[in-house]
Amino acid sequence: MNQNNHVKIEVADPSALGLLGLAIVTLVASANKFGIVSGVSLVIPWAIFLGAFVQLIACLNDIKHGNVFGTTAFGGYAFFWFGMAMSWMIQLGVFGEAMKAAADPKAFGFVFIGYLIFTLYMTVGAVETNKTLLIIFILIDFLFIGLAGTTFGIAPHAMHTLAAVSEFAIAMMSFYGSAANVLNKTFGREFLPLGKPLGIFKK
Repeated sequence: MNQNNHVKIEVADPSALGLLGLAIVTLVASANKFGIVSGVSLVIPWAIFLGAFVQLIACLNDIKHGNVFGTTAFGGYAFFWFGMAMSWMIQLGVFGEAMKAAADPKAFGFVFIGYLIFTLYMTVGAVETNKTLLIIFILIDFLFIGLAGTTFGIAPHAMHTLAAVSEFAIAMMSFYGSAANVLNKTFGREFLPLGKPLGIFKK
């Protein structure tokens, strides 16, 4: 007689960890945009480890949950920060003077436009997650508008300010979202509200 045993492995919701990574890297990056921190040399480690690796870990765990939205969001932004870190290293001459001299900053502008398109449709998806995530995605939309405008020289001062303020707000909202996910799960009740989905698109 054949007997099949099924083992269920429970995987924790990675949202708290992923949002923590987003919060730290955007806080450090916004300090650079506000001119509080000069240069990107010490932004790079946080871009790689908190912005990239932590969100990638969250992405891989959301795959196990079958969560397409979380997988795509955390994965998409993880690789954004890998790309940004490497781009900054190229500009700093880490990979040689030839690569540094050949680097055209306008390439950033097209990356930011691409990520703005990505974030816009993710914002639509966030409508049916929770209000905290929805606010974070709307702020990321404004961040990429500001970054693209700055890169292409469109009202650069105003766009730079928009990017800096948006990025700082993303950090604060992400800290809140991370805290809510940790404390609500730990206490088994709604300790910090995330806000119910708007219910516009789902039946």
